[in-house]
Amino acid sequence: MGGAVVDDGPAGVPAPDGGWGWAVLFGCFVITGFSYAFPKAVSVFFKELMKEFNIGYSDTAWISSILLAMLYGSGPLCSVSVNRFGCRPVMLVGGLLASLGMVAASFCRSIIEVYLTTGVITGLGLALNFQPSLIMLNRYFSKRRPLANGLAAAGSPVFLCALSPLGQLLQDHYGWRGGFLILGGLLLNCCVCAALMRPLKPPRMPGAEPGPRQPAPRQPARRLLDLSVFRDRGFVIYALAASIMVLGLFVPPVFVVSYAKDLGTPDTKAAFLLTVLGFIDIFARPTAGLITGLPRVRPYSVYLFSFAMFFNGIADLAGSTATDYGGLVVFCVFFGISYGMVGALQFEVLMAIVGTHKFSSAIGLVLLMEAMAVLVGPPSGGKLLDATHVYKYVFILAGAEVLCSSLVLLLGNIFFRGRGSAEPTAREVAKEELPQPPTDGPVDAHEVEVFLKGEPEKNGEAVQNPETSV
Repeated sequence: MGGAVVDDGPAGVPAPDGGWGWAVLFGCFVITGFSYAFPKAVSVFFKELMKEFNIGYSDTAWISSILLAMLYGSGPLCSVSVNRFGCRPVMLVGGLLASLGMVAASFCRSIIEVYLTTGVITGLGLALNFQPSLIMLNRYFSKRRPLANGLAAAGSPVFLCALSPLGQLLQDHYGWRGGFLILGGLLLNCCVCAALMRPLKPPRMPGAEPGPRQPAPRQPARRLLDLSVFRDRGFVIYALAASIMVLGLFVPPVFVVSYAKDLGTPDTKAAFLLTVLGFIDIFARPTAGLITGLPRVRPYSVYLFSFAMFFNGIADLAGSTATDYGGLVVFCVFFGISYGMVGALQFEVLMAIVGTHKFSSAIGLVLLMEAMAVLVGPPSGGKLLDATHVYKYVFILAGAEVLCSSLVLLLGNIFFRGRGSAEPTAREVAKEELPQPPTDGPVDAHEVEVFLKGEPEKNGEAVQNPETSV
């Protein structure tokens, strides 16, 4: 972690940090909202599905599990697709798949068909939108990137607060089939967001004169999935810590409502706990991004991320001691703050560790590792609850796992801290690769003009790259 680099894209090309980047940020906000909130929002249709197909709750719960597994487990596939075709085409295909899955699900006659359509097809479509949107956000923002990540991450709680009541309203008026059909149409907005992901424009060739077309220089082949990120000890530590964190991070929101009911709280008040958590989360994410973007704080973003995980683990342990509804409300407030911090910082820290060039591969591999953990975390908490019938132990287990991940990240960062001094920064690399004026022979006015035009940082131009353009 000590070798974190701030890579703004191709060498010598600064991120716009505004302009069209705000449109990209809006698209990323919407995509993040759909990706994280949709698996939870479809749960409002579970009772109708249980009646329709005469199945149990555990059978319907697999819909959300498959959606999350596809969102995380399709990471390497997304990386390969982005590196081969670019972000915008992959997102357009993903938006169509996400919509097609929900539309097809409205005609399903068995729960297995729902698994394949809503779970696999829609899940894959959301995955093909989520990862490329983060890559594009990384391309367009550098100095304001922590704030941009925080604002984009706020899409998750905002859409969760909106999609859940909308799903209930659609079910009441049109049934689950009509609701799925309308949600499928709603997911076509992912294609609109994909259209916003405009590739950075290449600069005009310096000194280009009209005349015979010169052959373009041959570009080196780009790896579709760069496994060399595993040689970076900082990335390995991050991936390990993130995988451990996911084991317990999603457990408390799953069980807190049942925990409240077990304490004798009415159903309506118990469900309000998630509203409290989501409301706090909405403001915690952009605030964490804003704080991380401060010049004196940003170099220590890894430590801030470790603190966020530590804070989250402590909140879980404190929540296990709650004996009444008021105690759980206080828990949801502090959990919402820490959960928002984690959500705002996780990808910002990964971007800082691996840099722009390897981010598309790194995020895919990290999501794949987290996919295996996310499938183990909540079920393991459920088994512990079945064995003990005490919610306190579930929260203690979740808190211990998140605390362990924070220690792994913190100690790993301290241990490898000295490695960062030997790595050149992105600015130094860009400086080395900028065109230099010729040193041998006289320099005339034309050569000086060519040299000045060759500096993209001074004329505000950006360079085309294989990840953001086709």
